[in-house]
Amino acid sequence: MFFASCIGEVTACFPLVGVALPLFIGYLLGSMLFAVPVAKRWGVDIFKVGSGNPGATNVKRAVGKLPGNIVFACDALKGFFASLWPVFVFEGDAAVYAQLAGFAGALLGHSFSCLYRFKGGKAVSTTIGGLLAIMPLAILPALLVWLAVFYLSGYVSLASLALGLSLPLAAWLLGEGTAKTVLGAVVCVLLFVRHRSNIVRLCHGTESRFERKKKS
Repeated sequence: MFFASCIGEVTACFPLVGVALPLFIGYLLGSMLFAVPVAKRWGVDIFKVGSGNPGATNVKRAVGKLPGNIVFACDALKGFFASLWPVFVFEGDAAVYAQLAGFAGALLGHSFSCLYRFKGGKAVSTTIGGLLAIMPLAILPALLVWLAVFYLSGYVSLASLALGLSLPLAAWLLGEGTAKTVLGAVVCVLLFVRHRSNIVRLCHGTESRFERKKKS
């Protein structure tokens, strides 16, 4: 409570702090690429295997299902906390702007980590975690779309693109408001930009996919 009141007083005097502080904290959280230490624990340099992407999908392919799931959970949690804590510190519209700033910071940090020479991942897990804090009603049906596309196609990238497309539509249909619908559209564009190489491989039929193991 004391910390929250101090931040509130500072923000009242310097309004930009309400955006700059969550953005900074979100960036620091996002910069923690959990794929690197988790893969290293299994003796793998994640930057040198598979796609070289420090994300849950590459870890799952290169190291295994358990470490991949650990990375997914940790990356989602950092997006969730970066987008959630401002609610307990700021009030009204300031809380909304602070949440968006924290979310943006987490995405930037994961994509361009200051801890790893500004390398990073595609931030799908971090996006999901952040949106769970900001617009849970819209992200849940989008996750169902992700699961359906993934299990039907086996392509994580295609499922992620489908999630992006479904976000603004879900936000609009569920009455989340103009701001969150626009946020969903922005996230959709970012996902497509970050998956440029995957889109090319999908078009050429060279994209890697997860194959279901056949029962013996």
